[in-house]
Amino acid sequence: MTVRGRARTIDMPTKRPAKRPTKLDLAKNWLPRYTGMAVDGFGDYILLTNWLGYVQRFAETFGCDVSGIGRPMQAATNSAGLSIINFGMGSPNAALIMDLLVARRPKGVLHLGKCGGLKKAAEIGRFILPIGAVRGEGTSNDYLPPEVPALPSFKLHKFVSQKLVEHDSTRDYRTGVVFTTNRRVWEHDADFLRRLKSLTVMAIDMETATLFVVGHVNQIARGALLLVSDYPVTPEGVKTEESDASVTRAWADMHLRIGIESMTGISEHGEEMRHFRY
Repeated sequence: MTVRGRARTIDMPTKRPAKRPTKLDLAKNWLPRYTGMAVDGFGDYILLTNWLGYVQRFAETFGCDVSGIGRPMQAATNSAGLSIINFGMGSPNAALIMDLLVARRPKGVLHLGKCGGLKKAAEIGRFILPIGAVRGEGTSNDYLPPEVPALPSFKLHKFVSQKLVEHDSTRDYRTGVVFTTNRRVWEHDADFLRRLKSLTVMAIDMETATLFVVGHVNQIARGALLLVSDYPVTPEGVKTEESDASVTRAWADMHLRIGIESMTGISEHGEEMRHFRY
């Protein structure tokens, strides 16, 4: 830039505009910022959860430290290279963690979540391995058009299925489609419940569809193992603090154990999970 005055002409250096960061740049900076763990502190296989209690149980089991206390997310990694992250609750947080994991490029991610059963077969304490999810949350629309289905990675779910059978061959787990919503307080809404029934979905949650879609966009193999924690079809089945604590006492340890064994088994014996765009 040239500035002209009465006595002389001064050439001023031109300030270049700042370069916009890439998604990878942001993820590398923000994953440690949110979790308190360096990018290379995460393993190749990752468990996701909505509860700090799962991270604490994981750390107690393997004698590892919990990072991120006082931050939005907490994480831990065992000596075998399996990590667990508490990313919080809801669809936006699910999208956030799947974007941040671009920094690490994990080979597989399994979400250990809770859901509300919507059919008699989805009773409290039952595990659901969803074959897909209805994108009722809206967040995933920022990533792909609504017509694109929210699907897990088949090979990952195949391995989880085997572990479920090994744990209790007499007690069937459920498969089916879950409905993912942004609404947390809906149990009073009879019209919404009728809509859910018309969709013939197995259960309802707040993360699965988002995790599947954003994982697909980011080319991360992903799956979900859901624990039915309530049955909101009936008034007495609506979740309360007491009922949720009861489900946690009865089923949380098995839920976490199956997740650990599944992802450890994939790491040691599983086939390579390649990403294909459909």
